[in-house]
Amino acid sequence: MLIHGKCHCGNISFSLTWEPDPIQIPARACSCSFCVKHGGIWTSHPDGSLKIRVEDPALLSRYTFGTKTAEFLICTRCGVVPVVTSRIDGHLYAVASVHALEGIDPSQLQHGSVDFDGEQEDTRLARRQRGWIAKVEYTEGRT
Repeated sequence: MLIHGKCHCGNISFSLTWEPDPIQIPARACSCSFCVKHGGIWTSHPDGSLKIRVEDPALLSRYTFGTKTAEFLICTRCGVVPVVTSRIDGHLYAVASVHALEGIDPSQLQHGSVDFDGEQEDTRLARRQRGWIAKVEYTEGRT
Protein backbone atom coordinates (compact mmCIF):
# COMPACT_ATOMS: atom_id res chain seq x y z
CA MET A 1 0.00 0.00 0.00
CA LEU A 2 1.24 3.47 -0.83
CA ILE A 3 0.11 6.03 1.75
CA HIS A 4 0.49 9.74 1.05
CA GLY A 5 0.65 12.52 3.59
CA LYS A 6 1.57 16.17 3.91
CA CYS A 7 1.41 19.26 6.03
CA HIS A 8 -1.64 21.50 5.52
CA CYS A 9 -0.08 23.66 2.79
CA GLY A 10 1.82 20.80 1.12
CA ASN A 11 5.32 22.16 1.64
CA ILE A 12 6.34 18.98 3.52
CA SER A 13 4.95 15.84 1.91
CA PHE A 14 5.70 12.15 2.15
CA SER A 15 4.83 8.79 0.68
CA LEU A 16 4.97 5.69 2.86
CA THR A 17 5.19 2.28 1.24
CA TRP A 18 3.66 -0.31 3.57
CA GLU A 19 3.82 -3.94 2.47
CA PRO A 20 1.87 -6.06 2.84
CA ASP A 21 -1.21 -3.84 2.95
CA PRO A 22 -1.99 -3.18 6.61
CA ILE A 23 -5.25 -4.32 8.13
CA GLN A 24 -4.66 -1.83 10.92
CA ILE A 25 -2.18 1.02 11.19
CA PRO A 26 -0.66 1.56 14.66
CA ALA A 27 -1.29 5.10 15.91
CA ARG A 28 0.84 5.82 18.98
CA ALA A 29 0.08 8.92 21.04
CA CYS A 30 3.34 10.06 22.59
CA SER A 31 3.28 11.47 26.11
CA CYS A 32 6.28 13.81 25.75
CA SER A 33 5.48 17.47 26.38
CA PHE A 34 5.95 18.48 22.72
CA CYS A 35 3.63 15.76 21.38
CA VAL A 36 1.03 16.42 24.07
CA LYS A 37 0.94 20.12 23.12
CA HIS A 38 0.77 19.32 19.38
CA GLY A 39 -1.46 16.24 19.47
CA GLY A 40 1.40 14.07 18.17
CA ILE A 41 0.22 10.62 17.13
CA TRP A 42 2.80 8.68 15.13
CA THR A 43 2.99 5.60 12.97
CA SER A 44 5.78 3.57 11.45
CA HIS A 45 6.39 0.29 9.70
CA PRO A 46 9.96 -0.95 10.21
CA ASP A 47 9.91 -2.80 6.87
CA GLY A 48 8.34 0.10 5.00
CA SER A 49 9.96 2.94 3.13
CA LEU A 50 9.35 6.66 3.43
CA LYS A 51 10.06 9.38 0.89
CA ILE A 52 10.03 12.85 2.43
CA ARG A 53 9.96 15.91 0.19
CA VAL A 54 10.33 19.52 1.31
CA GLU A 55 9.35 21.87 -1.49
CA ASP A 56 10.71 25.09 0.05
CA PRO A 57 13.44 24.43 2.63
CA ALA A 58 13.25 28.08 3.74
CA LEU A 59 9.83 27.21 5.21
CA LEU A 60 11.16 24.25 7.22
CA SER A 61 12.02 24.39 10.90
CA ARG A 62 13.76 21.48 12.62
CA TYR A 63 12.95 21.32 16.31
CA THR A 64 14.85 19.22 18.84
CA PHE A 65 14.69 19.07 22.62
CA GLY A 66 15.67 16.78 25.49
CA THR A 67 18.26 14.31 24.19
CA LYS A 68 18.32 16.12 20.82
CA THR A 69 18.18 12.73 19.05
CA ALA A 70 14.98 13.41 17.11
CA GLU A 71 14.10 16.26 14.75
CA PHE A 72 10.50 17.36 14.39
CA LEU A 73 10.08 18.72 10.85
CA ILE A 74 7.76 21.71 11.16
CA CYS A 75 6.33 23.68 8.27
CA THR A 76 6.68 27.35 9.21
CA ARG A 77 3.96 28.35 6.73
CA CYS A 78 1.13 26.19 8.16
CA GLY A 79 2.59 24.95 11.48
CA VAL A 80 2.04 21.22 10.89
CA VAL A 81 4.56 18.56 12.00
CA PRO A 82 4.10 15.67 9.52
CA VAL A 83 7.34 13.77 10.17
CA VAL A 84 9.96 13.15 12.85
CA THR A 85 13.44 11.89 11.94
CA SER A 86 16.34 10.48 13.94
CA ARG A 87 19.86 9.95 12.63
CA ILE A 88 21.45 6.95 14.35
CA ASP A 89 24.97 5.83 13.44
CA GLY A 90 24.72 7.81 10.21
CA HIS A 91 21.40 6.20 9.19
CA LEU A 92 18.13 8.17 8.94
CA TYR A 93 14.98 6.74 10.61
CA ALA A 94 11.52 8.32 10.72
CA VAL A 95 7.92 8.19 11.92
CA ALA A 96 4.94 9.86 10.27
CA SER A 97 2.05 11.73 11.85
CA VAL A 98 -1.27 9.96 11.45
CA HIS A 99 -2.87 13.43 11.33
CA ALA A 100 -0.98 14.07 8.08
CA LEU A 101 -2.08 10.84 6.34
CA GLU A 102 -4.41 11.22 3.39
CA GLY A 103 -7.07 8.80 2.20
CA ILE A 104 -6.89 6.50 5.22
CA ASP A 105 -10.12 5.27 6.77
CA PRO A 106 -9.96 6.30 10.46
CA SER A 107 -11.22 2.84 11.42
CA GLN A 108 -7.86 1.46 10.18
CA LEU A 109 -6.01 3.34 12.92
CA GLN A 110 -5.26 1.23 15.99
CA HIS A 111 -4.87 3.85 18.71
CA GLY A 112 -2.58 3.37 21.68
CA SER A 113 -0.29 5.45 23.84
CA VAL A 114 3.37 5.29 24.72
CA ASP A 115 5.37 6.75 27.58
CA PHE A 116 9.13 7.12 27.22
CA ASP A 117 9.77 9.04 30.45
CA GLY A 118 12.92 7.76 32.10
CA GLU A 119 14.11 5.92 29.00
CA GLN A 120 17.89 6.06 28.65
CA GLU A 121 19.28 7.47 25.39
CA ASP A 122 20.87 4.20 24.23
CA THR A 123 17.61 2.33 24.88
CA ARG A 124 15.68 5.01 23.00
CA LEU A 125 17.94 4.84 19.95
CA ALA A 126 17.81 1.02 19.91
CA ARG A 127 13.99 1.16 20.07
CA ARG A 128 13.92 3.57 17.13
CA GLN A 129 16.21 1.30 15.12
CA ARG A 130 13.79 -1.60 15.72
CA GLY A 131 10.50 0.21 15.31
CA TRP A 132 10.89 3.31 13.13
CA ILE A 133 10.95 3.34 9.34
CA ALA A 134 14.51 2.48 8.31
CA LYS A 135 14.34 3.17 4.57
CA VAL A 136 14.06 6.95 4.42
CA GLU A 137 14.73 9.17 1.43
CA TYR A 138 14.80 12.93 1.97
CA THR A 139 14.76 15.52 -0.81
CA GLU A 140 14.44 19.29 -0.93
CA GLY A 141 13.55 21.75 -3.67
CA ARG A 142 10.84 22.44 -6.16
CA THR A 143 10.00 19.84 -8.77
